[in-house]
Amino acid sequence: MIRYEKVNGDFNLSGKSAIVVGGAGGIGEATAKMYARKGANVAIVDCKDNCQEVADALANEFGIKTVGIKCDVTSQDSVNAMMGQAVKALGEVNILAAMPGFVDLYPAEEIAIESIQKQININAVGVFRICQAAANQMIRQGKGGKMVCVTSQADFIAIDKHVGYTMSKAAAVGMIKVCALEWAKYGINVNGVAPTVVNTYMGERAWQGKVKTDMIERIPAHRFAETDEIAAAVLFLSCPESNMITGEDLVVDGGFTIY
Repeated sequence: MIRYEKVNGDFNLSGKSAIVVGGAGGIGEATAKMYARKGANVAIVDCKDNCQEVADALANEFGIKTVGIKCDVTSQDSVNAMMGQAVKALGEVNILAAMPGFVDLYPAEEIAIESIQKQININAVGVFRICQAAANQMIRQGKGGKMVCVTSQADFIAIDKHVGYTMSKAAAVGMIKVCALEWAKYGINVNGVAPTVVNTYMGERAWQGKVKTDMIERIPAHRFAETDEIAAAVLFLSCPESNMITGEDLVVDGGFTIY
């Protein structure tokens, strides 16, 4: 059962421990900073080498407990080891923000099956690996928990040259719904946040020149999103204020998909 907690609008995470996968940059780093500002202890998990550096910066700025852990979400052994390290460092896991991502853009008639498989392996199977590991830890703890996966507007609309990415993100949304259904009895909320294009390394890689200006023209907000705007949505779904929301994919797209 997902229990009721009086809603006061504080979005307080004091005493909570969060794992942010993809936390060494972009949306993940912005999310980790918001968690830290709200009092959560944070594990920075990423495939990059600067996890501990980001974790140390958060600890120094906010006075929280942190740890940096390098992890390959395509490896079950790596994910299992990461979860063990996070629990050892933080004591328990109450929140998971799962946002590893990879995009490879080709026309559908040209894309290699290996490219599609890589995107699915990271963006869908890898995300499930993390969620499953976190769920098992949360179930053992018996206190419920929050999981938020960063999906994409591409999981439900067609975008040119995004066939592999769309397949992977649509799979992630299906996973979110099933896990939300099955894990609600343990008090675990599972949700997604679906951004439009975000000003990150991956966003810049996918959107350049005329395709960028054309896309911005189609977004009613007339700009791409910033990382802190997506992190704010992740924060909401990680707090007690959102206890009655589960199995959803919250769209943060500046109005792009209202057409």
